Amino acid sequence: MYPQYDNQSAAHTPAHARASTIFLAKVFNWMAIGLGITALTAMTVTGSSSLQGLIFGNTLIFYGLIFGELGMVIYLSARISKMSAGTATALFVLYSALNGATLSAVLLLYTATSVAATFFITATMFGAMAVYGTVTKKDLSSLGSFMIMGLFGIIIASLVNLFLQSSMMSWMISAIGVIVFTGLTAYDVQKISRYGAETIMDGNEAIIKKGALMGALTLYLDFINLFLSLLRFMGDRR
Repeated sequence: MYPQYDNQSAAHTPAHARASTIFLAKVFNWMAIGLGITALTAMTVTGSSSLQGLIFGNTLIFYGLIFGELGMVIYLSARISKMSAGTATALFVLYSALNGATLSAVLLLYTATSVAATFFITATMFGAMAVYGTVTKKDLSSLGSFMIMGLFGIIIASLVNLFLQSSMMSWMISAIGVIVFTGLTAYDVQKISRYGAETIMDGNEAIIKKGALMGALTLYLDFINLFLSLLRFMGDRR
């Protein structure tokens, strides 16, 4: 979705800076909306025994939701440039709600205090890296490439651990996940910021909105995965 820019092509002019700030505000607004929908859905599920039974009592439905979420992310990433802004918005909202339904397991497994504390720490780390990605003059493309390689490593190791069920490997995956998603946050914010500066100056409202939604989805995934990685370390199980 986002083209690559180097430091020479990303002009650091006042106009670009203002355009980047406007675009990032739209991205973070949508990200906050997505997180809010996820949290509300998760609390709704945990407060309803019938919904819990429907989602977690039926393996087909639970894994159907997970694969449905994965499919929506892939579809949005591949087709967002060809769909209307309204369709992209609806899919983003739907994805946030479905993710909240599956993530309600977190509220059932961990104490509310540890979930709240981990959320606060995640928000602090995410915010610090987002600021760094916004203000740094250093090109983070090499960091991003390294973190993406680490992400693929996490996915492969997680699939292997489904069969091994190793607590040590699970701990290592979580530790690497914290590093990877912290680094990806800075890289993604810089990439989105550079893209947004050019997009805002072009003035196409539909492209701006779809770009903001895609940026919000990217950062939403960074935040959620950082939160889950930290929770495996800090969370107190019920």
